[in-house]
Amino acid sequence: MDDQRCVRFLQWALPLLRKRWPGFRKVRKQVCKRLQRRIDELGLVDVQAYRRHLQDHADEWSTLDHLCRVTVSRFYRDKVVLQHLSADVLPELARGAVARGDNALRGWSAGCAMGEEAYTLVLIWNNVLQADFSELGIEVVGSDIDDQLLRRARRACYSYSSVKALPEDWLRSDFLLQQQEYCLSPRVHSKVTFIRGDMRNLQNLGCFDLVLCRNIAFTYFEESLQLAILNYIGEGLVEGGALIIGGHEALPDGYGGFEPWSTHKAIFRKTGLSG
Repeated sequence: MDDQRCVRFLQWALPLLRKRWPGFRKVRKQVCKRLQRRIDELGLVDVQAYRRHLQDHADEWSTLDHLCRVTVSRFYRDKVVLQHLSADVLPELARGAVARGDNALRGWSAGCAMGEEAYTLVLIWNNVLQADFSELGIEVVGSDIDDQLLRRARRACYSYSSVKALPEDWLRSDFLLQQQEYCLSPRVHSKVTFIRGDMRNLQNLGCFDLVLCRNIAFTYFEESLQLAILNYIGEGLVEGGALIIGGHEALPDGYGGFEPWSTHKAIFRKTGLSG
């Protein structure tokens, strides 16, 4: 399938999935390759035939939705954001949790894929902050719609390419090398719970000090859905809690209840003021 035909198809189909074409512009090649494989599996002639197939088979839309998921996942992704998180944001959140009498800092990794981001948060806590907040633990929930990715997240074993950005001493202390895979130790693995969840149809996950919603909702979803997700996140965050988005993302126009955390454009604080 040539690029132009695939682009025209995506520009038609994505809004029907509550997704936005601009978010897919740079990653469309991998989506187009998956789409062509699906067309071949169905024995269809071309993408126009697939479009007709979608119109005649409503259940195929869920398959297309799966084909349009873009996953880029590794430990310690966006190092600058995470350094700011460990040096400024997490200590302030921890002090707030202690003042409230909480026994754990609670985080949510939305769209967690294979769990690298959720586990990274625990690694930062264990190796950077735990000594200063000995009375406080950490609990992280990772959610994703893909059962296969969640199974891999629960297994918690990764290739070197996934973990290579981590400090060497963390690799030595928190991973066990097994048959060329780096498997997380129980002191990290036990602090993360993984659940299946679609961000477009969210259920109550509880109350959090920190939400990481990076490179998914505010890149790929339509603006009205972004606002709905942002409102949901705000309802689940404690007052003064933090929202982390992707370094190249922005919150949708018309959002309320959040303000930039210091000068970092990817980190926001819940203000309690809706707009």
